[in-house]
Amino acid sequence: MKIPGVSFSLKRALGVTKVKQSISRKTGIPMTKQGLERKIGSAVIKTITKKK
Repeated sequence: MKIPGVSFSLKRALGVTKVKQSISRKTGIPMTKQGLERKIGSAVIKTITKKK
């Protein structure tokens, strides 16, 4: 049974999330699938629009 408003994440408790965030900030490359797709997509669009 879940308690509304209370959640627990093992990754956050172990510090995995913090490490991934710090790596992403230092390298400028997102660690999430959605963030990576967004970054690649914007680079492709910029490349296409510059050639015209």
